[in-house]
Amino acid sequence: MARHEQKVTVDGHRLTLSNLDKVFYPETGTTKGEILDYCARIAPQLIRHARNRIATRKRWVDGVGTPDDPGQVFFEKNLPDSAPSWIPSRSIKHSSGSKRYPLVNDLATLTYLMQMASLEIHVPQWSEAPGAKDPGTIDSESRYPDRMVFDLDPGPGRELADCIEVAQLVRELLEGMKLEVYPVTSGSKGIHLYAPLDGSTSSQQISDVAHELARSLESDHKDLIVSAMKKTLRENKVLIDWSQNSAAKTTVAPYSLRGRFTPTVAAPRSWDEFDDPASVDHLRFEEVLDRVDDDGDLLEPLAEATGGTASAPVSEESQEVVRDRLEVYRSKRDPKRTSEPVPAQQGTSGDELSFVIQEHHARRLHWDFRLEHDGVLVSWALPKGPPTDPGKNHLAVQTEDHPLEYGSFEGTIPKGEYGAGEVEIWDSGTFELEKWREGKGIIAVLHGREDGGLGGVRRFALFNTGGHGPNKEPEKNWMIHLMEEPPKSAKTKKTKRASANEAKKQPRKGKPEREADADGGSKKRESLPTDLSPMLASIGDISSVRREAEEWAFEMKWDGIRALAAVQAADGDNPGSVALTSRNGHDMTATYPELAELADCVDADCVLDGEIVALGRGSRPDFGRLQRRMGLTHERDVERERQRTPVYLMVFDVLHADGSSLLRSPYTERRERLFELVTEGEHVYVPEAFEGSVDAAFESSRELQLEGVMAKRIDSIYLPGKRTRTWEKLKHASTRDVIIVGWRTGSGERAGSFASLLLAAHDDDGLVYMGRVGTGFDDEALRSLRSQLDRLSRKTAPLKVPATEARDAHWVRPSLVGEVRSSGLTEAGRLRHPVWRGLRSDIDAEDVRV
Repeated sequence: MARHEQKVTVDGHRLTLSNLDKVFYPETGTTKGEILDYCARIAPQLIRHARNRIATRKRWVDGVGTPDDPGQVFFEKNLPDSAPSWIPSRSIKHSSGSKRYPLVNDLATLTYLMQMASLEIHVPQWSEAPGAKDPGTIDSESRYPDRMVFDLDPGPGRELADCIEVAQLVRELLEGMKLEVYPVTSGSKGIHLYAPLDGSTSSQQISDVAHELARSLESDHKDLIVSAMKKTLRENKVLIDWSQNSAAKTTVAPYSLRGRFTPTVAAPRSWDEFDDPASVDHLRFEEVLDRVDDDGDLLEPLAEATGGTASAPVSEESQEVVRDRLEVYRSKRDPKRTSEPVPAQQGTSGDELSFVIQEHHARRLHWDFRLEHDGVLVSWALPKGPPTDPGKNHLAVQTEDHPLEYGSFEGTIPKGEYGAGEVEIWDSGTFELEKWREGKGIIAVLHGREDGGLGGVRRFALFNTGGHGPNKEPEKNWMIHLMEEPPKSAKTKKTKRASANEAKKQPRKGKPEREADADGGSKKRESLPTDLSPMLASIGDISSVRREAEEWAFEMKWDGIRALAAVQAADGDNPGSVALTSRNGHDMTATYPELAELADCVDADCVLDGEIVALGRGSRPDFGRLQRRMGLTHERDVERERQRTPVYLMVFDVLHADGSSLLRSPYTERRERLFELVTEGEHVYVPEAFEGSVDAAFESSRELQLEGVMAKRIDSIYLPGKRTRTWEKLKHASTRDVIIVGWRTGSGERAGSFASLLLAAHDDDGLVYMGRVGTGFDDEALRSLRSQLDRLSRKTAPLKVPATEARDAHWVRPSLVGEVRSSGLTEAGRLRHPVWRGLRSDIDAEDVRV
């Protein structure tokens, strides 16, 4: 191959790049020039996670070769004498002598390493102090790691999906230790898991902890996990390699290429992607560039949490210091001037946890809400007191931790002292803790006094709202939410569910004749309520539902649009009537005329809740097919599309029947009435609840290729228009509503439509940019959407959009609402991996919230 050279200037340094057309990955034809281009484009992310960490390299000077003829690899620690002097480096003392390692802190260094065919860059879990000059030769064992790592490696007989299963187990254990966990598919075989540390503990201590965690998981899952390093023990097991936490060990850097036979990358992933392990595979460098372009760096929170630690070891004394959680409390109080308890040290929490809610008549009346945790009372000020309506959350401002002794305090705080005023105990008692994620969310069941302000047992959730709150310190901004009433007995659930099923199985005897009045005529119908709207569900947590599964019923989640049906039953010569209303109150009756048969399927006038669906391949709900029917109003258009795409109504609730409201009736009673009331027809179905565990229901919905599961408390009442925690959506993938604010110019096959849509949602201050979506469109959607977008054209952007994404944008009035599937949000509030699902004519743009 002819020699090709190119002189370049990178970060002010001159470099010679040679053999740019040399093939490094023969199976894909990937050249050295393409590898250099990848590293230049991924440099901000790769350097973020490699910065100030000594780098060892694996070099393939002649390329990686093929399975039949693999390339030769060199493992390199020392920087060669020929390396440029401007490369930052550190000398590390080993038993075999000192070695000088580069620090990959800039693009020029990264470019030099790629020019030298250093495809893989490996770094330790400790780092130099940012900006420190070379202090001379350092003993690597004196380093203190700022992150913990686990390498999950599949042995013979195991695959990447098995590593994902183990990753979930490791995550659960580490989160129990209050550590966030970030996954990376290694680009080789398995998965790397990272957790940020504060740099106060030695590598040996972290390694010991990691080893113990691995052994603990192996003990609980002997058929799946092995923690010993012997290769003979790895058959049909996943190895949890904990040893890479040693100061002398390294792990391939996130975003580094791998020396496999295809150009894969150590790629950060989201946990949502792991919901379907069989669909996860290692990513090539082109895919990683697209993901970073769309989603940013999924590992950025890890870098922000670590940021490099100093090299000086922590003294034994400082390692033994325990955080004094009452330091702030004491600093605000003088025991000589106030009768409040001011203990010398914090207490110790036992098995039974206490709570207290104090009515505090200070400068402004508020209630102090305190939960025992880690030997103190973690405290919030509630300006409006604890909420009494599940549909209305109240502000909660976190204050300093209080001593356990404060749980019995009542009295007067003197004028001039902090919190001056009268304090009375409003309620107190014990609580059961269901969830405690430090600084993020708490769920607790409070058992108050019989004469207390709570009125008995109440279940509350507290969640941090970050920057959305009155306090300039985001960690103090919380909301408190009243959850459902305390669970009833499992026996009650079983009896009522069985009753509902028996009602369903009863043979129909035909409709009873409408009751006659005194004159022998048909009794006048009572009018149906017209001011109802669908009750809404919250995004759920399968683990919390699993803990109290006996108190929930499970329904399949249908991939369609909600509809309330006000039905007057057919009676004799009266054909009855059906009025369909969307979630946002729009009349849909003319759009779905086949659902008029509902009048023949009911035994009494009623208001029903259900989901309109269109069926696709395998007779499964297909939201994309339903798009063909949504929004049609002209009779000719409706009739034409009706023949091609019929719709069906899945009825799952009844709100009103026989002149009586059922809103305050519990779920099980409403379901019993539903089965008595509705007979299935050609387009009307009444699906039964799933009998079994939430995991079985979730798996069943996956096998049926449905959207997920609806979990509903068996004692839940129906709250029109409210989004509550008594109904929870458990989805296989996250979907959300978005507003289209613009589109980017397309090319090639999309020259006549668009490349991607720019998306937004409302917060309290207006529109907020949420990123763009460019996948999930078929040809019909591209043509139809472009036509609608042209009619909504405007000259200026309706919100602030990053310049890189606004450069070729065309703006539109923010009135069209769509739905996307994604794997969550980035730290910047952008959608991760969004896929277009379709327009939502049943939702108003002003209702789409961040």
